[in-house]
Amino acid sequence: MENTPNRRKALAAATVGAAALMVSTTARAQGRADKEGPVKVVYHVTQGDAQGSRCLGNVRNHLAADPTAKIVVVGNGAGIDFMLSGAEDGKGADFSGLVGGLAAQGVSFRVCNNTLTSRKIPKDRVLLDATTICNTVRATPTSALEPSPFKRLIQREAAPIMCR
Repeated sequence: MENTPNRRKALAAATVGAAALMVSTTARAQGRADKEGPVKVVYHVTQGDAQGSRCLGNVRNHLAADPTAKIVVVGNGAGIDFMLSGAEDGKGADFSGLVGGLAAQGVSFRVCNNTLTSRKIPKDRVLLDATTICNTVRATPTSALEPSPFKRLIQREAAPIMCR
């Protein structure tokens, strides 16, 4: 393509527009955090390593968009697998590094003790960055994200579903 003055002007305008949109979005998110406190979200994982991997990606994206968000990842059933020592993603990367990196950014990871008991998994297999909780029923707005209101994202095969 030709590098014409009109093309340069259009490219410059698009760049300025994109920058303005980013500043506006960040300001809106910051304004909400200032008025109502940080956004509080629970990601509930129930379906194993593939879902856990998608969840961690969504949490990373969430923090990139809103670094002030208070995020709790709760796992039960097969959803605890990525929070166990030795677990690897589909590319062979150890989950402990991903979980540890997000925990360092303030993300809380919780593993259902009922699942550990029923699957006969010793507690010492749970990653150091994850906490064992009695059961996921207790990971509700009153225990996981005091005080309410909160948003709960349930990781499904497709996109997350927002519930109240």
